[in-house]
Amino acid sequence: MTTAARPAPAPRINVLRTIAIYKLLKVLLLLALAYGEVRLHDASLIAKLAVWASERPSGVEHDLVTNLLHWFSGLSTARIHALRIVTLSYAAVFAVEGVGLWMQKRWAEWLTVIITASLIPLEVWELIFRPTVGKALVLVANTAIVIYLVWHVRSRGRP
Repeated sequence: MTTAARPAPAPRINVLRTIAIYKLLKVLLLLALAYGEVRLHDASLIAKLAVWASERPSGVEHDLVTNLLHWFSGLSTARIHALRIVTLSYAAVFAVEGVGLWMQKRWAEWLTVIITASLIPLEVWELIFRPTVGKALVLVANTAIVIYLVWHVRSRGRP
């Protein structure tokens, strides 16, 4: 009498779940950005940030905070609302991708391939005209994700 061979249990953290964690981290960053944008409507917070930046006359943090406050103060109400909608929309899409990938759903793999691949040309354009190490790393990570997921989905065959 032979027993049927059981498949080995899937590892708890595999490549799909690693990608899911990456997507969910993006959700957290976007939600923090949206929260920060809402908080910037508070005049006392803007004053505190301006004082904080003026106390540091040189350095990255001074330039970053000064540029952010200058950019944000130039936005109209309509643009602020558009920024909030875009930020929260991206967070929602990344959340759906992340949860679907965590649950190892095939539709999430395809969704992630389509959305991530569609953003790669924008990332290339951004890297050409305003190159930074961070943008290059994001481009490499997203390209690797697309390549892996296409290989993964095609190697599993049809459901």
